[in-house]
Amino acid sequence: VFLSIIKSSLPNLRTNLFLPNYNMKVSCIALLTIIGVATASKPQLSIQVKDGSFADLDGLEPTISWETSGKSGDVDLEAGIKLAARATGDLGSLPKSIWGKASGDLGGWGVSARAEVESFDSESADLEIEANDGEELSLKLTGSLGKDSGLAFSNIEATKTLDSDGAAVTVNPRYNIDTEEADVVIGYSKDDTSVTITASRDEQEITVSQQIDDDNRISPTFSSGGALSVEWERSLSDDNSLTATLTPNESIDVEWKDDAWTANVNVPIDGTTIGGTNVSIKREVNF
Repeated sequence: VFLSIIKSSLPNLRTNLFLPNYNMKVSCIALLTIIGVATASKPQLSIQVKDGSFADLDGLEPTISWETSGKSGDVDLEAGIKLAARATGDLGSLPKSIWGKASGDLGGWGVSARAEVESFDSESADLEIEANDGEELSLKLTGSLGKDSGLAFSNIEATKTLDSDGAAVTVNPRYNIDTEEADVVIGYSKDDTSVTITASRDEQEITVSQQIDDDNRISPTFSSGGALSVEWERSLSDDNSLTATLTPNESIDVEWKDDAWTANVNVPIDGTTIGGTNVSIKREVNF
């Protein structure tokens, strides 16, 4: 479904980025069709405590996530849906997102297209199209497909991967079509050290990540505007981790992953003044 849309759209991209009168309900049907023909997996239940509120059920955000995958000929298919697990008389309000993805080969390139809508009644879908040559070069387009606006791309980027004396070097130029702004992300990684530089016309930023030992990694980030942040990640047993990020005069953020549990703590700071603490606790339950 998605590859046919891509093939029919590509010839028109040079002159315009719009496909008129596209019915978004057809998009939802296409996504559910992919779900129907693919092999289903078990759903997951995610329960999140928002802002540390335990007083009533309004502080909980139970969500059921279901993903599935399969094949149709030479095309790989994936799809999923997220539903709010709450009592309501409006079933149309339950879906938080519905997505589908198709991947295949087109002229020697690996091509994939992903579409996501927020509900069955959505009149637009977020699109993501990717292509890669299987070796060093990849391209990515993001945009939307609307009932009235048609197909409109908003961002385009390319990534080139190189090998330099045993180090991995990536060059990732990006362009925002809507704002006509561009930047480039350059990455360098060798042994226990990695460097990421993000540069635009107005601002530059560099992150240096150093693996201190088997369990600890530290990553300071500096920007040309004077902003500074430091991230420390501590690896725990069984792939669990604790990550703390300090951004002076802004916040302290802590993320603790322990098996199926994920806890996030955000503490706003301004100088020595501490603001209201935000706590989010989430657990995924497979059934």
